[in-house]
Parts: sequence; structure tokens; C-alpha cells
Amino acid sequence: MIKYISFIESFCTDPYRNIAEEKYITSHVGPSECVLFLWENHRTVVIGKNQNVWAECEIGKMKSDSVRLARRLSGGGAVYHDAGNLNYSFCAQQDDYDVERQMNVILRALLANGIPAEKSGRNDISVQGRKCSGNAFYQKDRRCCHHGTLMIDVDKEALGKYLNVPPDKLKTKGIASVRSRVINLSEINPAITSGTLRRDLIRAFTEEYGLPARQWETGPGFETEVSADAAFLSTEEWLYDRPIPFSNTLRSRFPWGGIELQLNVDRGRIAGIRCYTDSMCENLPALLEAALTGLRYDPAGMSEAVLEIPEYGYFTDSVKQNLCELLQHL
Repeated sequence: MIKYISFIESFCTDPYRNIAEEKYITSHVGPSECVLFLWENHRTVVIGKNQNVWAECEIGKMKSDSVRLARRLSGGGAVYHDAGNLNYSFCAQQDDYDVERQMNVILRALLANGIPAEKSGRNDISVQGRKCSGNAFYQKDRRCCHHGTLMIDVDKEALGKYLNVPPDKLKTKGIASVRSRVINLSEINPAITSGTLRRDLIRAFTEEYGLPARQWETGPGFETEVSADAAFLSTEEWLYDRPIPFSNTLRSRFPWGGIELQLNVDRGRIAGIRCYTDSMCENLPALLEAALTGLRYDPAGMSEAVLEIPEYGYFTDSVKQNLCELLQHL
């Protein structure tokens, strides 16, 4: 049960520093506490933990335009951040983590600005049928993070320029382009700004939980830990995948997201596997790699191994069934 709510704001626009601060908050949040973290990035494409950067982003255009690349700790798809985008994170221990209430905070704040938003799809908030906020989630050691974006006045031309949204993803949503799928909050309320929305989010936080919000205090090791994590999060090792030699590739899209499997088969056995996905299950690649590496290259045996993986978060029985369907195309 939540007994304390806290907030912390970052006015640094370095994506690696902000992701590192979020990681610190998540790993240090106390029992019976929920922390709201508000932050912004300067011209950055942020990809999900398990995405193929070369397939998702226009790397050449990003480099020539000085747009940074960041890889976050959660699953899900790629997003573009600039000064017109405000980001939020809710951090809590597993027993105190409540996505519905956390989403209610966002909806309350938007309604206070005359924006009748609603939850839609698997992880979106929409206005007039168009997305204004996307959300993603991760968990480690019984500590959870729910984070998302709020498009206030984002450069929508940049979305089409730097992001490669798979055509099958657009097709499932019945739209022609990523730009037509989204809406800026300023299109509904021209007076809204990052500053006013920060204030209204903190107010909505207190209203939803019926508690006073206090400023969250960092611990003595904050700067050392955050600086080290920010340095790693900016490395090519983290940002860019190390490719494997592969002999077979499988791709498909399911209600829970798209997936691409690259398999390296050596003498009839799976020597390596690389999984790319925008699924909300941030551990999906690790689960598949552990289950399939070393097995004979046989759809029946591989499917049996997938079905034996314990359910975990977003890795549900229906996801396992879909993966078995995919493996039948080997």
C-alpha cells in the first residue's frame, strides 16, 4: 500500500544521464513509496531495449543532423524526443506498483488542461483517436518502472525522417504514416507548456493517491552511480547490436508486437540466436536464447522448449503459442 509519494525533476536534456537517473530511482525507491520522475531529452531517438537499431532508425540522417541515439531499459518501440516532449517515470516496488493508478495520474493532468484523453491499445494514451503518449515498462529485483512520453509540441516531421516504422505495424492500425498516427497536445490546447504540465502532473499525483508529494532525496552514492551508468548507456556496446552470423530469419507481427528471430545453425544445432522485438516483455530475447541455444534445429523440439518457459510478466501463454506458430515456418 502506498504511504508516501515523492517527485523529482530533471532539467538536464542528456538522454544517457536521464535514463541513468531513472535507473537509480527505480533501484532505490523505498517500500510503500511511489516516485514520479519528470525529464526531457534534446533531439534524441530512443529505441526499446530489444530493437534492431539498423532497422528502426535512419542512422545516417541522425548523425548528419546531430540527433542522438539512446537505448532504454524497457521493451517497446522507438520514439523521438525533443524540447516539445515531456517524459515521466513512475518507480515503485513490486507490491506497490499499480499501472492503472499511474495512468490515471496522466489522464487527470491532461483533463485539467481541457484534454479528454483516454487509454488505448496496449500501452498508449490517445486524444481524438490519435496517440499523444506511449508507455513502456521494466522490472528488476522486485522494483518496477513505468515510463512514457507526452507530446506537447514535438516536431512531427522528424518522426518520419528518423524513424523507420514497419509497414505491417502501420497497417494493423489502419494508418498511412507515423505522423498521421500522433497528435501534439498543443493542437488541442495551445496554451499548454512543459512547465505547466509538470505542475499539473505533480498536482494530479497528489490527487490520485490522496497524499502530499514530497521532493525525493537522492542517496550519498547518487552521483557516482548515475555517472557510471550514463557513461555505459552512451557506449556503442549498449547502443549498437553485435551481429551474429545467421542462416535463417523469421519475422512476424502479433497483437503483442513485432518479432524478428535470427538463428545461427551449426551442424544441425542452434549455435546462436538474436531476437529483435518491440514487445513490452523486456526479457523476451533472454528467455528465448536460454531456451533454444544448443537445441537441434527442429520446430517441434524448439516449440516444446518455448512452451516450457515459465510465464513472466508480459511473457504469457498466448505469446508462447504465437512463438510456436512462428517456429513452424522454419
